[in-house]
Amino acid sequence: MTDHPPIAELTPGICSVTLRSHGIQDVVRIAADAGLAGIEWGTDVHVSDAASAAQAREATEAAGLAVLSLGSYYRSGAFGDFERALELAAALGAPRIRVWAGELGSSEASPDHWESVVKDGQRIADLASDRRIALAFEYHGNTLTDSPATTLELLDRIDHPNVGTYWQPAVGLSDQQALDSLHEVLPHVVGVHCFSWGPAGERFPLQLRARLWQGVAEVLRNHGEDLDIMLEFVQDNLPENVLSDAAFLHALTLGED
Repeated sequence: MTDHPPIAELTPGICSVTLRSHGIQDVVRIAADAGLAGIEWGTDVHVSDAASAAQAREATEAAGLAVLSLGSYYRSGAFGDFERALELAAALGAPRIRVWAGELGSSEASPDHWESVVKDGQRIADLASDRRIALAFEYHGNTLTDSPATTLELLDRIDHPNVGTYWQPAVGLSDQQALDSLHEVLPHVVGVHCFSWGPAGERFPLQLRARLWQGVAEVLRNHGEDLDIMLEFVQDNLPENVLSDAAFLHALTLGED
């Protein structure tokens, strides 16, 4: 008899960048109204210092939501001041920090650039581990995590138990190509950014790519590892589109698609 992994629990959330033009209280209210369970707070607008981090944490917890992560824009390889991100994450109560894998696409990156991203990644992973905060690389173009193969290479070279990756469908891929990329990096995926874009970056309702996201949810549920699946962008950045996309996301996380 073959043992099957347990069905994973997928936590539906939202990235605050989705509602960049709205204040902290409005982001929390919209997320709560949409029935979402948590928020990844970004350092681009909402969480920029200790006071805003504390405000975001208090508002999130008061609404019965969870802080899922700190969406930082720290670029591994810069050997910059990572303490700032750690302090913000601590004030926010974030269990994880999102970071970026350098500033060049893998096809442009020199061996020296790779080495810098790896060494700095190891450094910040140690710093975060000391604080019991996990790290996740953004899975994104124009960085070293712009393909499954290079993402796996980077994680292998960093070789740190505290480091994983997010995943999102690369712009321009077919549904099957996107699913194939997810399968390749799946053992290292700790969160998913969820959106529906066309090949030129056009934003559509999430349900327009229902086949893709139904496939993603099935893969994630059957993998057996609980993780967050977070709305990142919605059509026209409108709160009402957060509500409609969140309703579809809920169905996905519950296996009701």
